[in-house]
Formats: sequence, C-alpha cells, structure tokens
Amino acid sequence: MANVTVPLLDLKAQYAPIKAEVEEAVRQVLDSQVFILGPRVAAFEKACAAYIGTPSTVGVANGSDAIVLALQARDIKAGDEVVTSPFTFFATAGAVARLGARAVFADIDEKTFNLDPKAAIAAVTPKTKAFLPVHLFGRCAEVEPLVAAAKPKGIFVLEDAAQAIGAKRKGKSAGTLADGATFSFFPSKNLGGAGDGGLVAGTDSAWLDRVKRLRVHGGAKQYVHDEVGMNSRLDELQAAVLEVKLKRLDAWTDGRRKNAEKYRTLLKDVSEIVLPSDDPDGRHIYNQFTLLADRRDALKEHLAAQGVGNAIYYPICLHEQKCFADWGYSKGQFPVSERAAERAISIPIYGELTDAQIEHVASSIRSFYRGAQRATG
Repeated sequence: MANVTVPLLDLKAQYAPIKAEVEEAVRQVLDSQVFILGPRVAAFEKACAAYIGTPSTVGVANGSDAIVLALQARDIKAGDEVVTSPFTFFATAGAVARLGARAVFADIDEKTFNLDPKAAIAAVTPKTKAFLPVHLFGRCAEVEPLVAAAKPKGIFVLEDAAQAIGAKRKGKSAGTLADGATFSFFPSKNLGGAGDGGLVAGTDSAWLDRVKRLRVHGGAKQYVHDEVGMNSRLDELQAAVLEVKLKRLDAWTDGRRKNAEKYRTLLKDVSEIVLPSDDPDGRHIYNQFTLLADRRDALKEHLAAQGVGNAIYYPICLHEQKCFADWGYSKGQFPVSERAAERAISIPIYGELTDAQIEHVASSIRSFYRGAQRATG
C-alpha cells in the first residue's frame, strides 16, 4: 500500500483531540505556582484510587521508584529474595537490586508472556519475602496461586502493573489482585504523562503511609527523618495532564482491543507467527500487541522498510544481564523466556490507527512470509 506509514506509537494523534483541555490544566498549574504535592496530585491520586478500586494511592516520580518504594515499605532488604520474571523491563529486577535483595527468576508461560505461577511457587526458599509478578504487555498475570501460596508464609505479593492500568482479571482490576501494585506513567504507556510518573496502590493504609513518607526522604514532617527514603514525588504538572487523560482511558482501551481483533482477522492464516491471545478470564488492554515470529529479525527489517514501526521487547532476558552476573544465572536456565526474547516483536496497536494503517501492517507481515515461501519454493 503506497505512501502509508505507521509509527509504532503516535502520541500526536492521541493529543490532538485533548490539546485544549490539557493546555488549560497545565495553565492552571502554572498560574497557581504550586508544583510539588499540591491539590492536582491529591486529586489525581483520588481519581486513580476510584478507577483502580483501591482505598487510596500514592503518586511518585516514576514506575521504577514505585517498585523500590513499595518493596522498601515492606522491609525488603539485603539478603532477601524476590521471585519474579526474567522476561520484562529492567526496572522490575533493578528495583530489587537497589534494595540489596536478590531477584529469584522463574520462567514464563509462553501463551501469556507472564510469570508461570507453578514455576514461581517452586522457586520459593526460606529467604523469599515477595512475589513480583508482571502484567506484561497489558495482560494480567495469574496472580491467584501466588497469593494462595504466599499467605501462610507471610510473603508479600506486589503486582508490577506498569503496563496494565485498566486491565482486569476475573472481574477485578489490575492493582487489586494482590497485596499491592505499582504503575508507570511513562509517555508510551496506555496512560502516559508528559514525562515520568508512577503510582503505588493498595489496601494497607499503614503500608501506603510509609510509602508516602519514603517518597519525601523518609520524613513524616519537614526536617524530621526516622528512616532514609528518596526524593520521588509526582509533580503537579504531570498529575494535571494525567487526570485529563484518565477520563479517556477506557475509550482508548476499547480502541486498542478493537484493533487487536482486526489483526486477528487479517493475520489468522499466517502460520509463521503466533498472535497474542486475549484473556478469557479478563480484559487485556494491549499496551503492546506482541507476536512470536519466525525469522523475527528479518521481519523487523522488512517492516521498517515498509514504513511500519515495530519494537523488540525484550531481546536480552534479565538473568543474562551483565549487571546481575553476581546472582549466578546463566543462559539456558529459563528456556521459555529465552525463546520469547528471540521471537517476540511488537507492532502498532494504539486506538487512533486507521483501518488503512492496520491493513498496511498486516499486508506487510503477510508479504514477508509469502516472499519467503516463494524464495524457498
């Protein structure tokens, strides 16, 4: 299809219809000259709590800090172990390392890209203090077995819901499936700010109060510090932008889900790829639409040549990262995760895609594999 280009994400298309409202919200913050932990942050925290379904939330500077603060507030420290996935963004394990703890990896389920609960439970040792399942690409992980296994042992279960605000599982929202949850508002997320931002959510008021203290250097009041925290505050400008966007989130999710179904129809006969499955027990919000593809790297080059944006999440599993070498892992230990790292590729899915753009993406994928068949036929 000539002259059709499809960026992986088009934030300008999302921004155009809400430009006036966002600019007015930002103007009000500038006029107020209140920038840190003011009324906009409080209002956004309240709106997020209502949306997610938790009593309260705590806004922080970014999604990475959210995990650190959530774990620190539950006394995760040096010598402790946190069971999590090796196939996810770096921040998941990086947060564990920042507290001096050790990430104990368990393999994923290839159909969902999420932590395999049986593998995770099998990885528990006397040092295990937390499970950290990731709702990867916008699909909720199977958290219930982890919660059941954790409760009698006093293990904390924290949802890394950075990519999954608005997702649901068995009638419950991401952020309400375990003891607590963290979210990211990085601009590329389905709810993205005009910069960094993050959130901690849960039902334990004492835990959330500690998160609040830790986000301001551990101070319960100014210049009084009972413990060492960090400077990790969601600012008023980000809260103002995010509150405008939150009102549209469900409509944007519906658009992503409709586009996922269009791809399924257009690509159902391409045997060389595995399409992401929808969640029969919930609502997948498709923060990414991630395929498992034969000849993935060649497909990536072909799509780029056709003007189709794409990305590989995540080409190197966390257990293979040099900075975690002291944890003692080696290639081959988590074969499902490693196969995903070799085959996964994400294509555009945002709600503002036109039918012509979706057809162009699909036809580009089909033409790549048809060409390969002709070349070998």
